[in-house]
Amino acid sequence: MPVIDMSTIEPVGEFGSKAWGEACVEGAIKMLEAANLPDSINWAFTEDYSHPPARLMEGGRTHAGYYLMVKGGKISGGDGILDEALMIPGFHVKISWAAICNQSGALYGREGQQQRSADEQVLGKAIAQYVGHENPYGLPLNKDGKPSAMLDPVGPWPAEVGRALGEGSEEGNGLHNIAATLQTDSPEFADLPVTALRVPIFADMTDQQKADFVKLCGVEM
Repeated sequence: MPVIDMSTIEPVGEFGSKAWGEACVEGAIKMLEAANLPDSINWAFTEDYSHPPARLMEGGRTHAGYYLMVKGGKISGGDGILDEALMIPGFHVKISWAAICNQSGALYGREGQQQRSADEQVLGKAIAQYVGHENPYGLPLNKDGKPSAMLDPVGPWPAEVGRALGEGSEEGNGLHNIAATLQTDSPEFADLPVTALRVPIFADMTDQQKADFVKLCGVEM
């Protein structure tokens, strides 16, 4: 039975906000602690959202995002991006806030994740064509020379961690769906055309919407 009862989850803040990130961390730590992870696991998770709206950075925040760390039998996490966590192999991402904000509020399982990824590829290609270069988000190049939001040191998801955070995801639970339920809508997306999984449809935007969205993503023309 999943650790988190979804009926108790209420929206707390926008994607990338301090309140939202801290609530995600609180849920994730409960899930990981309940899994009785072996002390041998050293793994970290960081998501750093670049070019967030100024309102999300109030209070002296330096990063919009959050981290989780499993090290030496201790599970921790919090708002922002901790340097210690970045040094541990795991799942580390830095990407434009606007590029993933709205769709992160969609509820889904494995098939939905695959469809979201496909929709995001369409979005990225459309923006690349619009601005005239193949790496519109300015992503760093990976070891294969391709733009990637994944940052080194990349490490595999330990099976125990994956099971704990993904438990019940096909039935609407799991960390992603918890985070999506905690998320409130951001006004920038209120009038944009979107897919069933809330990914913006660049081709269907007006000229002004395209210009505004590209700027929101931090894309330089």
